[in-house]
Amino acid sequence: MSYAYDRVYLDKARIALGRMLDFAVYNLKYEISEFFDLFVKSSVARYFCKREIEKITSKSGEELAYEVLDSNGINMLRIKPNYVSSSSEEYWTGWAVAFYQWQKGMSFAELVRHVPIDKITKLYATYHEMDIRQFCEKMDSMYQLNVG
Repeated sequence: MSYAYDRVYLDKARIALGRMLDFAVYNLKYEISEFFDLFVKSSVARYFCKREIEKITSKSGEELAYEVLDSNGINMLRIKPNYVSSSSEEYWTGWAVAFYQWQKGMSFAELVRHVPIDKITKLYATYHEMDIRQFCEKMDSMYQLNVG
């Protein structure tokens, strides 16, 4: 299996992506699919794939969110984060998707081309308390269904 980057960075990357999505939805008031589209187009998403993960793990979720916006030419007033919780659906989505992307070594653009982020978020109710491998199996089946 070809992982996207060294496992030592995985936990920090998952937390960063989770907090970024939580912050974008609850503080910056973006819809998750709208913000994730911006993320996919940004340099931030490429850091996960080009093995530049240290650029991710050295920043907070809100710093990454603003970098996504800046990368897309969106200038927004910086606000102090007010995290809903570390267990929001959006946080879990980022946390889980970061693991899946790491495991598969594919780009986020490739992933959401076949499994949209809002469909992944809907998996929260069923999979958030399960082992991450069960989520990955579900993602594999959803991905394969839409590739063929």
